[in-house]
Amino acid sequence: MSDEKILVIDDDANILEVLQMRLKSWNYHVTIARDSKEAKTALLTTSFNLAVIDLRLSEENGIKLMEEIISNYPNLPVIILTAHGSIESAVEAMRRGAYSYITKPFNNEDLSLHIKNALEKQLLTKEIEHLRSQLDEQNNFKHIIGNNKRMQEILERVSKIAKTDCTVSIYGESGTGKELIARAIHYDSNRSKNPFVATNCGAIPEGLLENELFGHVRGAYTDAHESKEGLFSQANEGTIFLDEIGNTSPALQIKLLRVLQEREIKPIGGTKSAKVNVRVIVASNTDLQKAVNEGKFREDLFYRIHVVPIYIPPLRERKDDIPLLANFFMTGFCKVLKKDIKGFTPAAIQRMSLYDWPGNVRELQNKVEHAVIMTNKNAITPEDLFTETNTLKNTFNSYKDAKERFEREYIENLLKISKGNVTNASKIAKRYRADIYKLIKKHNIDPENYKNSFTAINIEKISI
Repeated sequence: MSDEKILVIDDDANILEVLQMRLKSWNYHVTIARDSKEAKTALLTTSFNLAVIDLRLSEENGIKLMEEIISNYPNLPVIILTAHGSIESAVEAMRRGAYSYITKPFNNEDLSLHIKNALEKQLLTKEIEHLRSQLDEQNNFKHIIGNNKRMQEILERVSKIAKTDCTVSIYGESGTGKELIARAIHYDSNRSKNPFVATNCGAIPEGLLENELFGHVRGAYTDAHESKEGLFSQANEGTIFLDEIGNTSPALQIKLLRVLQEREIKPIGGTKSAKVNVRVIVASNTDLQKAVNEGKFREDLFYRIHVVPIYIPPLRERKDDIPLLANFFMTGFCKVLKKDIKGFTPAAIQRMSLYDWPGNVRELQNKVEHAVIMTNKNAITPEDLFTETNTLKNTFNSYKDAKERFEREYIENLLKISKGNVTNASKIAKRYRADIYKLIKKHNIDPENYKNSFTAINIEKISI
């Protein structure tokens, strides 16, 4: 039999019998109800795919019952049964949420078609809701991995600005997760049901980028046989993410400035401007303020996009997140590849902590994926993650760099142990308090950040 379950509500025993016989002959599961009380009881105990309701129940209004059902079960389509003389009321029922109506007496072909279409609509609605929930889960900032203090501060900042429409600038090295943060902002905003459109300004040749962003009208140039909608138009009512905005030309920067000021665009070859309602999020792996000072980026555009800046630290500056991220990636790849790997050896964790990660989180993800694919053991070793060349190249830095890193990590661990108390920290280190304060100032560390105890980490989260 078919898995679809249909609830039929009618106080006419003859109609109920006919409908039950026909629907069962088409292999549907059928439950009948003679009034709203029986219908509500059935709805509490069974998950239905469709409800068929008579417009004129003897003791109550079918439309009122329909509205109550739709209010409690918004994804349940409802078909209204009506007599020829009540078609106007049936149309009103559709205005209030009914999927369709069937007039009595009905023939088998009409009934079958209405039910089939309503069930297809219900299935499609469920699939959309499932995909939307998956998408929200993947992009919601609450599910971004990062127990590091700086990452927690970033997530707090994101949560505050997500519901606004302010322009955001995200700074960070390649692979740190700038687009993930941008998506998190969009999917936690009031625009979440509208498009998120992303493009890398540095990956598109300068001559094509304007066309990509603003589109063109037919005949704008030799090969423009049809008009093309630009990314700003595609993102209307949603969010556009412009990665590596520092790579745009001065001419394009002027046009971007106009979009931000006037909220309107003009396609190439067009004579009329069109209004757009778009939230703009930009990103750069270079210092845009420095680019302004050097005359490489327009100052007025910089101040337009630099409303709320977010700085994502490189992975080498949040190494306490490495085991968390590595385990998350390993679990995901094991699930996809159907492998049973328990974790990382202590030596692998140590090696990952020593490595500089020039490619940041993206590089960590790639190395863990490679290790999961290649290993035939139940724990990942350093050899699974690194080739000898990469290991030697990236774990041995200059004496100065090694000393700087040691100092910072030493002071951070000292403050963790002493819970931010500098006097106690100096006693543990057997150094003068002035020496500890000097190192704290040198490495721009705030002892206040270490006064609270650490909390447990949940690794069942999306990565960044």
